Amino acid sequence: MSAAGRIEAAFRGRLGKFDLDVAFDIPARGVTAIFGPSGCGKTSVLRCIAGLQRVAQGRCVVAGEVWQDDGTFRPTHRRPIGFVFQEASLFAHLSVRGNLAYGAPRAGGAIGFDEVVDLLGLEALLSRAPANLSGGERQRVAIGRALLSQPKLLLMDEPLSALDAATKSEILPFLERLHDRLSLPMLYVSHDMGEVERLADQLVLMQAGRIIASGALADVQSDPALPLAAAREAAVSLEARVAGHDATYGLLTLEVAGGAFIAPAPPAPPGQHRRLRIAASDVSLAVERPSASTILNCLPARIVSSRPVDGHSVIAVLGLGAEGGGDRLVARVTRRSWDHLALRDGMAVYAQVKGVALVPPRAG
Repeated sequence: MSAAGRIEAAFRGRLGKFDLDVAFDIPARGVTAIFGPSGCGKTSVLRCIAGLQRVAQGRCVVAGEVWQDDGTFRPTHRRPIGFVFQEASLFAHLSVRGNLAYGAPRAGGAIGFDEVVDLLGLEALLSRAPANLSGGERQRVAIGRALLSQPKLLLMDEPLSALDAATKSEILPFLERLHDRLSLPMLYVSHDMGEVERLADQLVLMQAGRIIASGALADVQSDPALPLAAAREAAVSLEARVAGHDATYGLLTLEVAGGAFIAPAPPAPPGQHRRLRIAASDVSLAVERPSASTILNCLPARIVSSRPVDGHSVIAVLGLGAEGGGDRLVARVTRRSWDHLALRDGMAVYAQVKGVALVPPRAG
């Protein structure tokens, strides 16, 4: 892909007592999550991209525009960004309408006022004061204000971290709607893997001021050399297409690369795209197809790679399909089972999937 379709960022230097040394090159489209534990430097990366912090060595090129290199440094106000922080920080003396309009160019732009109001469900709130909004409503207004500044890049720094679980669930569909309907790249900082699994296309994985992996979400999730695959809550996120619905049993058939899953779910239009979450703990292996089982999903696969963890378990990466060329799953099996079944890399197996979690369908 040409430089016009990429975001290049590299920052190296000391910030107080913290050393930052990161570099990544990602598509200038969709949602890229920057994930890692608290204090690993995620927010610092976002602030460097925004021009709010400056390190000894920095380079930032967005869709072919050089914002920073050895001889250039665009100040923040000249970088076409929208920045959404953890706290909404709305202007108390302005209505929701006034907050949305603040900073928007007088001549308008590609993202219109009515479009933002519709995307974020703000019509009924326009005349309200910020004091009369819930936490989720305030954050939706903050996102709308950032969008109406006509950014070329949207930066979101843990925008849901100050919200309770119920409010997060309320606002996530609106973020998904932005993803689906706006051709605007987003960098989304989070330490909540649930948010990342639901929203991200790409994942930048950070640890102690450095990047340890960067790539498509499912690729980073299924790399046995990385901490995500070895975690007890390890999972992969797959993009699926609705193939059919069995009304008698209330089961949805969802096709992925290399196979299809069956999951209890309401009817959905054929061809609709859905995201699936398959937890490593829900995947077991068999060397022969089981003749009878209550497990609905038993798919041919191959062991692509494996890695022992904690002395008693093995993480196996599976490629779906008889030749293993389809989507990847991760299975965590005991070392005893691994040895007893004589499992090995390259071996054909059957992946029995006990549970398939469907991400709720995108908001309209």
